[in-house]
Amino acid sequence: MPRARVKSSVIAAISYDDSGRRLEVEFHNGRLYAYFGVPRTAYEALLTADSVGKYFNEEIKPNYRSRLLRGSDF
Repeated sequence: MPRARVKSSVIAAISYDDSGRRLEVEFHNGRLYAYFGVPRTAYEALLTADSVGKYFNEEIKPNYRSRLLRGSDF
């Protein structure tokens, strides 16, 4: 999935897979997370949000199951 760069102090880029409704979020610290069951409308809203980080923290992170793909939480 090609990643779209976004203007954010925390998030570097995002990508979306329509067939799996999977959103990938790459952070500036190198971590990469997948979020599952995300509708395309939420991805598009994230891309166009005035504050990408705020939208992510309020609408994506608390509402969709995630998995760390790269990096470490430790």
